[in-house]
Amino acid sequence: MCAAVYVLSTVTGYVLTSALLLKCPSLLHRRKRETFLSRHISHRGGAGENLENTMAAFRHAVELGTDMLELDCHLTKDEEVVVSHDANLCRSTGINAYICDKTYAELPQYLCKLGVTFQKECFCEGGEDKRIPLLRDIFDAFPNTPVNIDIKVNNDTLIKKVSELVVKYDREHLTVWGNASNQIVKKCYKENPRIPVLFSLPRVLQLLGLFYTGLLPFIPLKEQFLEIPMPSIITKLKDPESLTRSQRVLTWLADRILMRKALFQHLTARGIQVYVWVLNDEEDFQRAFDLGATGVMTDFPTRLKDFMDRNGISKPQ
Repeated sequence: MCAAVYVLSTVTGYVLTSALLLKCPSLLHRRKRETFLSRHISHRGGAGENLENTMAAFRHAVELGTDMLELDCHLTKDEEVVVSHDANLCRSTGINAYICDKTYAELPQYLCKLGVTFQKECFCEGGEDKRIPLLRDIFDAFPNTPVNIDIKVNNDTLIKKVSELVVKYDREHLTVWGNASNQIVKKCYKENPRIPVLFSLPRVLQLLGLFYTGLLPFIPLKEQFLEIPMPSIITKLKDPESLTRSQRVLTWLADRILMRKALFQHLTARGIQVYVWVLNDEEDFQRAFDLGATGVMTDFPTRLKDFMDRNGISKPQ
């Protein structure tokens, strides 16, 4: 009997303490310093309105008033840091070659029309700007705009050169970097711990485990940004008839596990920004902000801006 009372009181104390710290994390953790706050994030510069990862796309997004540019980096044969999503150039340029096997001067231009990955049966046609830009081009053109860098390959030289560029342009306070790979994120943090990092995929899974076991409020976190997909958008990207019952169940389950308002509120109270990607319609914009997401990543920056303006969603100060 005494043992049962002890176990019950211990469990009750743990649950109550966890619930309290989940709501009030400042009791245990110092809030992370936020040097910028982003609500409107342009995915690949806004891949639904201009050719992805081009200067034209980034310029349009900045002129529109985006809070952050999201982009992807690779390293050329002559060790130039370029902004492009795929390691292989076939999808974006029609040339079956890898960026790492070409010098920057040898890189072909983008095709005139590219598919928009996160919008069903959608293509974007570009103008005259089809050049694959250098990362330093973005830093030169938009010195005051926060940039979200996806380090696409596990390459020590790439990580080192990105860090050097960030430092050279005095952008450590305006940059976040990382990848789904935990190895890459660890290397980024080791190379320059002053540049905030994203949660890698293994760390997202660990984060969810800590949240659902009640341990999260007790654990310190080095990351400052959580970027996660909204799993329910899968049903909009694929023909519903093509999804099997198990796929629909898994999508629903993943959505229920990831899209948790209590989790988002806890993280933002600790100074960790939560971005949901890649959302391209108003229903999903609304849901993400209702859940407490800091920001939304979109291929259609004009569409998101119009939505935010109509609904009084304020831009960060």
